[in-house]
Amino acid sequence: MNKYQLKNGLRVMIESIPTCRSVSFGIWVKTGSRYEDLNNNGISHFIEHMLFKGTNRHSAKDIADRFDGIGGNVNAFTSKEYTCYYAKVLDQHLPIAVDILSDMFFESQMVDSELAKEKNVILEEISMYEDTPDDTVHDLASRAAYHDHPLAYSILGTAEQLNPMGSDHLRQYMKERYRIDNTVISIAGNVGEEALELIERYFGRFDNTGSDTVLEAPVFHSQALFHQKKTEQNHLCLTFPGCSIKAPNLYAMILLNNTIGGGMSSRLFQEIREKRGLAYSVYSYHTSYADSGLFTVYAGTAPKQTQEVYDVTMDLLGEIAAKGLSEAELSRGKEQLKGNLILSLESTSSRMNRLGKNELMLGRHYTLDEMLDRIDQVKLSDLDDMMQMMMAQPSAVALVGANQKVLSGIGREFIVSNSVEETAG
Repeated sequence: MNKYQLKNGLRVMIESIPTCRSVSFGIWVKTGSRYEDLNNNGISHFIEHMLFKGTNRHSAKDIADRFDGIGGNVNAFTSKEYTCYYAKVLDQHLPIAVDILSDMFFESQMVDSELAKEKNVILEEISMYEDTPDDTVHDLASRAAYHDHPLAYSILGTAEQLNPMGSDHLRQYMKERYRIDNTVISIAGNVGEEALELIERYFGRFDNTGSDTVLEAPVFHSQALFHQKKTEQNHLCLTFPGCSIKAPNLYAMILLNNTIGGGMSSRLFQEIREKRGLAYSVYSYHTSYADSGLFTVYAGTAPKQTQEVYDVTMDLLGEIAAKGLSEAELSRGKEQLKGNLILSLESTSSRMNRLGKNELMLGRHYTLDEMLDRIDQVKLSDLDDMMQMMMAQPSAVALVGANQKVLSGIGREFIVSNSVEETAG
């Protein structure tokens, strides 16, 4: 893995993997719903869509046809803190991928007719998402934990926020956020240093600079939110404070999550699904941001079983906080995490993602040996510390379901909300 800097200051990460025949290429921009406000919420995701809608040289169909014609893939995604435009192609076709993606990045037309059509596409995306309660509950959980902080904002936005947006709004936002200091190019696959010349040729003209926004770290709130929707199941999330992406104890948090609800051998899965048969889907996950993180437990269950699922989950977490985990659980978790990490590195897409995200969000890179060593260094006491931090205050609670009656048994004062936050699709 090598880090370069173009003459204009743009950072470029290149990892050569001569044993494969593919190349993954990504443009990473530090922008997402966290950098928006209540007036322009959803604009980062809107821009992501619009960059695929045509340039002076390539129509939207041309872009699709060119990648299909070389057997490659092109796509993009928007998160709360970054946006990525990427392609995976045969090594011989990297110049085509760089040519088209750079053209999209610099020369997207954003004509009014395409803007109106894509706005409607996103509104349909929002509607589709709202019809999926086991998705919407996770964003309701973020809102319960982060309240009105930008990390609780929707990635998709709402119709009220999107409808007034025109091409001038999108271009102005790109001028503010799509800057050299906020952008990283990452490439992984069968490439050499000649790829740097290719990037210099297409991205050397990038000249947008400026100063970055000072982020305000969120405060964790122990709110309880209920979204009423006609469903067969109740969808429940319990959310606790977690670790930031830069936290030295991040691997302890990841290992703790794996043991609690990260797989079929986890305590949650075994207790709630296998032993009691209370849910088909039950799991936990940890989300890391630049300066904070969240640990969340999810379960989908029948309304009559919601109280029991809640009680069992809290009892299980309380037992772990009081008694800790076993050495066997820690050892199994380490091997699972190391295995997942090593297997992921067999994909050029995963390596490109790791390079881009680490450079953009951390500004540094750990070797595989360093990461394995960090995992091996985690002790049971580290997991105990994480558990005490998580349980130091009441959890945030989010529930999507048809009836509020179940809320009384959970022992929390819920705020009824019919405005649920979304994530990108």
